[in-house]
Amino acid sequence: MIHKPKKSLGQNFLKSEPALNMMCETGEIKHGDIILEIGPGKGALTKKLLHEATKVLAVEKDYDLFLLLKEKFATEIKEGKLELLNEDILHFDAKHHHLKKGKYKVIANIPYNITGAIFKKFLSADIQPKKMVLLVQKEVAERIVARDGKESILSLSVKAYGTPKYIMKVGKRFFSPEPKVDSAIIAIHSISRNNFHTKVGEKIFFNLVKTGFAHKRKVLRKNIENLQKKPFQIDKIFEKLKIDQKSRAEDIKFEKWLQISQLLSTEI
Repeated sequence: MIHKPKKSLGQNFLKSEPALNMMCETGEIKHGDIILEIGPGKGALTKKLLHEATKVLAVEKDYDLFLLLKEKFATEIKEGKLELLNEDILHFDAKHHHLKKGKYKVIANIPYNITGAIFKKFLSADIQPKKMVLLVQKEVAERIVARDGKESILSLSVKAYGTPKYIMKVGKRFFSPEPKVDSAIIAIHSISRNNFHTKVGEKIFFNLVKTGFAHKRKVLRKNIENLQKKPFQIDKIFEKLKIDQKSRAEDIKFEKWLQISQLLSTEI
């Protein structure tokens, strides 16, 4: 079956053996592991995952590719090693498929047009994965780990739930069709909700981050002063945490953001 990549679904198939191997190696796949693969495409990564994991759950939205994979991995499906689903990953229900919190890993070359939605869906889910190893746009990977030393809403949102690590660059020539930008493998380890003791605390943190970045030219102090009925409380928090009053949102490291939100929680 010849499959023509669909631009609308962000299909760019990885053809680099070293990159595929690195994704599996980074995933630290052991016997007994359950792997969720998003957008398996023609099955290059799926094949390697099946060699290492006890079970792979692969979610493919494209019906033509679903049929191709169904035929290609008929034996593994019959043996119960591979469960193939023809659905949109953004509608995927982990509970329905009996996945348990911290008991599965997400390893995938994801459609870049839904990168942010995938991070949000799985990192903030009630049933979080233990680890995520994703192939994303290089620029996005660099932003998540704040390679330039500047934080963003994206980097802080990921760090709120896990520890991101930039693994390696994957050039655009290693894809078919070739995209316009280079990619990179990124891993998110130790995924949990340990930074938040309550749902309210979690909500306050994200409201703080969103408000803090609302006007990038303003200093953080000005952006968030209206979060408090008594603006001088923000000054007290900055003084206590030894944060420069002239700091911008992008200059503040994750740990400080978390401390600010925790102090705001006690003040509200």
